[in-house]
Amino acid sequence: MSFFIAFAFILIIPSTAISISNNSYFGTTNLVYGQLDQMHSNVTNSLNIHGIPVKKVHVGDIDIAYKIFGKGEPFLLISGGGLNMDAWEPSTLKNLSTNHTVIIFDNRGVGNTTTGSKTFSIQRFANDTAGLLDALKIQKADVLGFSQGSFTAQQLAVTHPEKVKRLILYAAACGGKESIYPLKTEAFKLVREFINNLTRGISTPPPGFTANTMIGQLNATQSWFATNWSGVCDQLRSISKPTLVITGTDDGKTAGGLPAANSLVIAAKIPGAWLIQIKGAGHPLMFQYPDKFNKVLQTFLSTTTNSG
Repeated sequence: MSFFIAFAFILIIPSTAISISNNSYFGTTNLVYGQLDQMHSNVTNSLNIHGIPVKKVHVGDIDIAYKIFGKGEPFLLISGGGLNMDAWEPSTLKNLSTNHTVIIFDNRGVGNTTTGSKTFSIQRFANDTAGLLDALKIQKADVLGFSQGSFTAQQLAVTHPEKVKRLILYAAACGGKESIYPLKTEAFKLVREFINNLTRGISTPPPGFTANTMIGQLNATQSWFATNWSGVCDQLRSISKPTLVITGTDDGKTAGGLPAANSLVIAAKIPGAWLIQIKGAGHPLMFQYPDKFNKVLQTFLSTTTNSG
């Protein structure tokens, strides 16, 4: 599907209302927020995620660290590459936990989850995620993936569709030749320079990291974007779960981001997908506009069925 064709059906309106239109040709529902009045809102209903105890469960060759809280149907969040489970916007977790049992976890080699003996890859991360749900005796869950976590979420929906009720892809790309990532060379170069400094003792790794685990995360991301591998772009049409694709219009304007055009590609491929663009938001839009991000999630969750 041509990006330029898909783009013609996206309307950005200059207000905070949500515009919904059904495009039967693409099988896509497009929703777009207009310019937001304030970049930072006062969040009073937040959650002290650090106060929730960490639990561990053995999955395959690793021990996965996770937290579980709230009440209701299960909702699983998959963090971006290199981010630990506490990196989510607290108000988002609080809002979700009012009517969902929320599960957050550290990916393989990150934070309190062990590295294991198997090679890092997006497919491996998806298998880890499916294994976590099995270990927790959760048959299926609503799944939200952020950035690299969106790669894992898509792979999970393709290879383990029975595990996914509804799919939310935030700051996403589907990999391969159809991905649009003009800053990837610069971003990967910066990360590799940092890792090289770690191995020489010039820099200090973030908490829970070693140079080897950071290299594994980076290699998994690079393989996803490799032009000689299709990622899951060609398989997205098989996803029948209600899907929300959300991005900021300014995502990808700095190194490490994923251009908003990637979300247009994804939404055009998944039948019936919702697409939301938040004008002026970048890669960390859930921190820039938490109230709007949370409203989008709640609108999607209250409007769609999770019985799939």
